[in-house]
Amino acid sequence: MKYLSTRDDSLSRSFNDILYQGLSRDGGLYLPQSWPKIDLLSLKNKSYEEVACEIIFPYVNENIEKLELQKILNETYANFTHEKIAALVELENNKFLLELIYGPTYAFKDYALQFLGNLFSTSLEMSPKKITVLGATSGDTGSAAIHSFKSKKDINVFILHPHNKVSPIQQKQMTTVIDKNIFNIAVEGNFDDCQKIVKELFVDDEIQESTSLTAVNSINWARLIAQVVYYFWSYLQTDKQQINFIVPSGNFGNIFSAFVAKQMGLPIGHLHIATNSNDILKSIVDTGEMKKKSVFQTYSPSMDIQVSSNFERQIFESLNRDSKRVNEVFESFSSKGFYQFDDSVLAKFQQIYKASSIDDSQTLETIKFVYEKYNYIADPHTATGLKVLLDKKDDEAWVSLVCAHPAKFDKAVNKAINKEIEIPKELSNLFDKEEKMTILPNSTMDVKNFILEKISNA
Repeated sequence: MKYLSTRDDSLSRSFNDILYQGLSRDGGLYLPQSWPKIDLLSLKNKSYEEVACEIIFPYVNENIEKLELQKILNETYANFTHEKIAALVELENNKFLLELIYGPTYAFKDYALQFLGNLFSTSLEMSPKKITVLGATSGDTGSAAIHSFKSKKDINVFILHPHNKVSPIQQKQMTTVIDKNIFNIAVEGNFDDCQKIVKELFVDDEIQESTSLTAVNSINWARLIAQVVYYFWSYLQTDKQQINFIVPSGNFGNIFSAFVAKQMGLPIGHLHIATNSNDILKSIVDTGEMKKKSVFQTYSPSMDIQVSSNFERQIFESLNRDSKRVNEVFESFSSKGFYQFDDSVLAKFQQIYKASSIDDSQTLETIKFVYEKYNYIADPHTATGLKVLLDKKDDEAWVSLVCAHPAKFDKAVNKAINKEIEIPKELSNLFDKEEKMTILPNSTMDVKNFILEKISNA
């Protein structure tokens, strides 16, 4: 399997070449040159780890032996707290929830980032070097990455989050990890600002010459292939011939993983994007308009994003994998803050996706309704998808993703159901721990200088 870039379709890189880079030096995102196909019958009666091995192996087979990959996956999910790793719960007939909350930080990001941490460690054992992990987070990615990489040999981790714009528990999950290889940076801006800084640093020659910079955001292809697994796993837990998914979406990585599963042969009928008031994805799917807007702070902060990085991968696919046209789109978008896709491209988006925007009041109403009717407590991100799920009137099978444990967003949940929810001991204990965090201005140069200083002293 070789990899190209959304900005250079002539590129041909191995999996090892792209594992650490995350973002291509041309500014594009990596994708495989072709989509492997999976025999669904071969996955029957396999464990989650075994299914994961079958899904991921075609993407890494040039560099990782299958037995080694299986070992990495077994280690990755050994400490997840549900026997099935990811649990499929039937809310009512043909309406399911996929619970992705059984990893160490109680969020779906664990399913990919625990894998990525073990993958990096194995790779570094075979080819020793020092790497610098750099990521931006709107909440859960940061804590999942930190818990995956803490105390790892030869890996320094720098995570940017928007200052005072993540939940208190999300912040504590990051900043109370005081291992010497972990650096939390609170940027005085929003998530899009953090993400912009990360992208600029990945194409900065000085920092690239000083360290091997590595991405853990969903721009890193290895994260997406780990997320593809649970879409196959969902299907295998049902007796349905076809399945549809509702995915709460911010940076578009999770729902693009569902698109990848469909390309690999999973019989997915529809993909429905659930967003909050930051609705650029709905705007693109409904009208073809991609426009930079102000970011609203909501009860679902991990989705408070207006520039969804992974949507570039979908643009590339919908433009018939023509990187020249992708470059034209982003040159225009960068200079004008606006791009209008033509009707033919819009039709391709709409063949694959539908989208809904769920505001804060609807989010709280949904949490309350689901608790009262089903005795199920949902976090506010999950609730955006649940609102869409409950509105479905057809007889098709729909699966909506559970993104995080509700205790991570207890203020919003308490407001919705007027009830204090039980917080797992591992989360409640966070408030007794000291924090390690550096607050920096919304400046690429300031962040760059901080990173260079810390790695020079490491």
